[in-house]
Amino acid sequence: MDIEKAKIVQATQLLEEMDIDAWALFERETNMQKDPTHAMVVGIDVVWISLFLFTRFGEAIALVGNFDKDEFERSDRFTRVQSYVHGAGGDIKRLFQQVNPKTIALNYSVNDAASDGLTHGMFLLLQSYLVDTPFAERIISSQEFTGRLRSRKLPDEIARLERAAVLATQAWEKAYEQIEAGMSEKHIAAVIDGEIRKVGGIPSFETIVNAGPKTNPGHGHPTDARLDPGELLHVDFGVRIDDYCSDLQRLVYFRRSEESSPPHELTEAFETVKMIIDETMKAARPGTKGYQVDALARRVLRENGYPEYEHALGHQLGRDVHDGGGILGPQWERYGSTPLTPVELGNVFTLELEIMLPGIGCVGLEEDVVIREQGARFLCERQTELLIK
Repeated sequence: MDIEKAKIVQATQLLEEMDIDAWALFERETNMQKDPTHAMVVGIDVVWISLFLFTRFGEAIALVGNFDKDEFERSDRFTRVQSYVHGAGGDIKRLFQQVNPKTIALNYSVNDAASDGLTHGMFLLLQSYLVDTPFAERIISSQEFTGRLRSRKLPDEIARLERAAVLATQAWEKAYEQIEAGMSEKHIAAVIDGEIRKVGGIPSFETIVNAGPKTNPGHGHPTDARLDPGELLHVDFGVRIDDYCSDLQRLVYFRRSEESSPPHELTEAFETVKMIIDETMKAARPGTKGYQVDALARRVLRENGYPEYEHALGHQLGRDVHDGGGILGPQWERYGSTPLTPVELGNVFTLELEIMLPGIGCVGLEEDVVIREQGARFLCERQTELLIK
């Protein structure tokens, strides 16, 4: 299946649903700087200034430089492919006059990075092409449109995401067998990354490893810190395969020689995190707003005497680990309007939270789920028991 072609069809249908006449990507030198939606609906790099125009009437038009034209015609993704030699300005103006859209969605946004691919320079250039036309006044942000398009996963997209999640669990099972106390975070990350490549994927982001309380969870790189007995190993990793990503967190406790079982406070925290994932999975139903699912997790944490986590409960997965669109997060300034977006059927989210235990480490789990009518479904086998070595 050509997913890009299928997403183009989905895009034209969504334009009709949202009463938007046209959506445009305006790019150049995509090897240097791609619009975040380029891979989703174009998938072919360009060198010269190019316009990709999709309309609510089912048209998908590619206006590209002369040396880029053949590849687009061979792709069979576009209903029309046009090319130019000297410059694109006149052709772009004529194209808009032919289509005559009353609304033109462009990829700029103050809230969602995945909807903010139009550079300021290209925006100014497009305005200069349209300066003596009515179209410059018909431009709107594509944020809501592109958010829905990215988030409404097609069945084949969900299948690829599920495969990425399953392969991640398989890689983790093999890596877990090799990890021992005394290994450094860098060494543990190398083991996990090696197993990811053995299952046929690549890491979907740089693997994160926390050796007990020596380093903080987040977006940091593995260090030379070594894992000691009496500490909790926390790992955050994922697989990219067939252009789609997974994102999981797993935990292992390394006992001291005199311990027969983990500390009670650790098992309590683990069970609380696991229970919250259970509850939020059930709550993440179509129509529920993202901040409402996140608020449930925070309420349960508070009721059990734990502090709140300092991030969103979940982000969307797709071609990127942080795939844009709505999030399951609090109404904080840094998230803009994205937590207000209703959850939709076919969205794929992470569910992730942690409890920090002094002297032990980060009790964090992360699972990948797809939204169904009666709540979410896990994409792979989840961690339900605290692993102990």
